[in-house]
Amino acid sequence: MRVPALIGLLMGALPAAESAAIPQPPLLTAEALPLLPQHLVELTLQAIKAPEWLISLGSLAAAAGTVVAVFSSGFALLSLIERKTLARMQNRIGPNRAGIFGILQPVADGIKLLTKEDIVPSKAEWFLHLLAPVLIVIPSILALGVIPYGREWNPLPLELGLVFFFATGTMTEVAVFIAGWASGSKFPMLGAMRAISQMVSYELPLIISALSVVMLSGTLSLSGIVEHQAGYHLGFLPKWNILTPWGLVAGIVFAIAANAESNRCPFDLPEGESEIVAGHMTEYSGFKYALFFMGEYLGLFAISGLGITLFLGGWQAPLPGLDCVPSWLWFFGKLAVVIFVFLWVRATFPRVRIDQLMRFAWLCLIPIALLTLPVAALWSFTGQGALSWLLCSAVLAVPFIIISIIFNRRMAPTIRRYHYAE
Repeated sequence: MRVPALIGLLMGALPAAESAAIPQPPLLTAEALPLLPQHLVELTLQAIKAPEWLISLGSLAAAAGTVVAVFSSGFALLSLIERKTLARMQNRIGPNRAGIFGILQPVADGIKLLTKEDIVPSKAEWFLHLLAPVLIVIPSILALGVIPYGREWNPLPLELGLVFFFATGTMTEVAVFIAGWASGSKFPMLGAMRAISQMVSYELPLIISALSVVMLSGTLSLSGIVEHQAGYHLGFLPKWNILTPWGLVAGIVFAIAANAESNRCPFDLPEGESEIVAGHMTEYSGFKYALFFMGEYLGLFAISGLGITLFLGGWQAPLPGLDCVPSWLWFFGKLAVVIFVFLWVRATFPRVRIDQLMRFAWLCLIPIALLTLPVAALWSFTGQGALSWLLCSAVLAVPFIIISIIFNRRMAPTIRRYHYAE
């Protein structure tokens, strides 16, 4: 079937010579379904003889609008799914009052936050206090724009897409600091300092683990990285990076660092309720408070999508013969599985201490992430066969054993001395 021709009436009103110059709408397939808004905008602008720069700008705006609409809806849906999943894992019921089975709970939460009073502390910098929630959301939206969701669905194809992703991610730390400092209170500032130290520490293993993928794929383009993982070993085993010795270790490091970057349990120290209330969000309420949560969930979508692109083949099908399924469905199916793993981790592990958090990053994740670089080079030079598997696995096993011994050794018990007053 064809794209619904919204310009049909316009074409009928134009002279024959002009209407003949208007391009026909492209064929609409299941693969190109997410591109429908973009095609409609392009066809409409071409029908009114808009200049090329305006057509390009309109097409880019439509692509960005599609991404924002999809993941904003996903944010509302995930907030409900997370509460239901955590309730099920903790032997509770979860939200069940708003609508059938609680499906209208996100709507109720949204109405509540929109109607709550927006309180600004008297000592706060009001402009920066207003700007911080907006700066939290914008980097996540920009990062979502460079991820290839399908064979034809790539909203912002950049040759340096990976660099752009990490560059926009650093803006989040600035926004968190602004939120803590502009609130004019001690608790938000302490929470912001915790969050920034945590994000900077875990950005290093996140980036280093991605460098090993760049080494073997030879490109910084996210679409090129997905294309590099196309094909199958032995006719059925996908050539995904996660299915290699170095890729498995780098993928685990990436997943742990991504969880910490998202400030999610067990790494949610910036929001430790018993210590610093809500961290850098303590002095926020109403819609601005909701923007922080939206930025957190959009960031979770973005970092999960990047992990799928780097290690899980992106939109590639897991088995041969399944290419008939639209590629973007494979991507979102993998995204659902990865998000569920993050929810599972949140329901399973307790919150760690700040010293444990920093020690784990600098003494464990960063050395292992650095080790994946020479192991990835060894994998490439040895031909990626059975010998490569043995050599790479042996090299990777040594630091794991050493780190396990260091972390599991028993510390000498502390001797407590009590002095009583005479």
